[in-house]
Amino acid sequence: MSPDQSTVLVVDDEQDVADLYAMWLQNDYRVRSAYEGDEALDVLDETVDVVLLDRRMPGQSGDEVLEQIRDRDLNCRVVMVTAVKPDFDILEMGFDDYLVKPVSKDDLHEIVEQMLTRVDYGSQLQEYYSLVSKKAVLEAEKDPETLEASEEYAELQAEIDELSTEVDDTRDQLDDHDDFVGAFQDL
Repeated sequence: MSPDQSTVLVVDDEQDVADLYAMWLQNDYRVRSAYEGDEALDVLDETVDVVLLDRRMPGQSGDEVLEQIRDRDLNCRVVMVTAVKPDFDILEMGFDDYLVKPVSKDDLHEIVEQMLTRVDYGSQLQEYYSLVSKKAVLEAEKDPETLEASEEYAELQAEIDELSTEVDDTRDQLDDHDDFVGAFQDL
């Protein structure tokens, strides 16, 4: 996913903080801001790739917003960006990463890039397995001579080979075990 196609939603009840994060990211991504939970849920749709979400907000807390995001089954990554120190309650939460404030501009850019790499890897892997499945079905139903003579089968094999290389390249971009595991969260 190229950054110019990626959308980041910044959610923080401290308007100055949300606006600062948005300003840091606006040159590289489409950025939306929301200053409370209900507003965040109103502007959240399938075009949002990454949500940067504060935990403690009046009205709906970030925890509640996160729960609703996951209930909507949206294909976005959620990073809690909060002053709340993590405790064991985070084990049950469906976020993708957790940053404790204060957060630097570099930290913010790095985490968004990591989340986008995970999204890329997940979608590439899904497409790869879909193509491999189609190939397996054809191989189970058609004789080798028919497959060898088929232009469509040759194109399918070429697509699989190309996507396999892309999947390997994206996997290599994942920094650590947590990134790799996170890439499979939506699969």
